[in-house]
Amino acid sequence: MTELRKRVLVYGYGNPGREDDGLGNEMVKMVQNWIDEHKLGCMTTDSNYQLNIEDADKVSEWDIVVFVDASKQENLREYRFTEVEPSDAKVEFTMHAVSPSYVRHLCEKLFNKTPETYVLAIKGYEWDFKEGLSDCAKLNLEQAFQFLTRKLAGWALIKKNLPISML
Repeated sequence: MTELRKRVLVYGYGNPGREDDGLGNEMVKMVQNWIDEHKLGCMTTDSNYQLNIEDADKVSEWDIVVFVDASKQENLREYRFTEVEPSDAKVEFTMHAVSPSYVRHLCEKLFNKTPETYVLAIKGYEWDFKEGLSDCAKLNLEQAFQFLTRKLAGWALIKKNLPISML
């Protein structure tokens, strides 16, 4: 039985000049290399310092969107993968940064599109003005990468039980 490929966008955000805040951007580089290696034209990546309301247009064009960001949450272990529900919560204080749920909300309201939306939060530790990830954050990034590429491989399948190497 043939299944349609899911069109997937992996969107990382954060500031690479603030140590572990660059986890989302680093994940995007790793995932794009993986996508290129496996020739998965149904997937792509993008990144920025923060999410903006204009991202709703881009996000509306995909079946699945995975936002990747660093997290300071104390109770977070290595990473957490959660589904995002649309929210009409107002934009944050700066009026330039918005949440993934608000971007999804705008997709629905402005473009009548409702992509499956997820957040992959990766635990970070260091936030100073300096480039490069901390050693602990690198370990979390690697574990999150292994998890995410397994998810992406499942979404990329054309036929049930078809190995990714045959795509």
